[in-house]
Amino acid sequence: MKLVVAIIKPFKLEEVKEALAGLGIEGMTVTEVKGFGRQKGHTEIYRGSEYTVDFLPKVKIEIALGDELVARTVEAIVKSAKTGKIGDGKVFIVPLEDVVRIRTDEHGDAAI
Repeated sequence: MKLVVAIIKPFKLEEVKEALAGLGIEGMTVTEVKGFGRQKGHTEIYRGSEYTVDFLPKVKIEIALGDELVARTVEAIVKSAKTGKIGDGKVFIVPLEDVVRIRTDEHGDAAI
């Protein structure tokens, strides 16, 4: 089992969600986050004053999956989230030791 964590631009969330639904992905957790990578934020002018925006708004998607779905899921996220511009985001694949469904006490793939 793996945990796929994707950090993407907020306006791409709906497109990514539709791509994942097309694969049959039934559950995900979405969090609004802020951060920066290589672009290190940017400067803006507000009421005549220039200021630096260090942390840019992003969306974090977390999906627990069986190993057989990971490659197709990552491909779908990358394809649907890509704009070709800086700040498109990243996808992290993290091993999961176990998953427990609280309601039924199921473990592993059955709990996903």
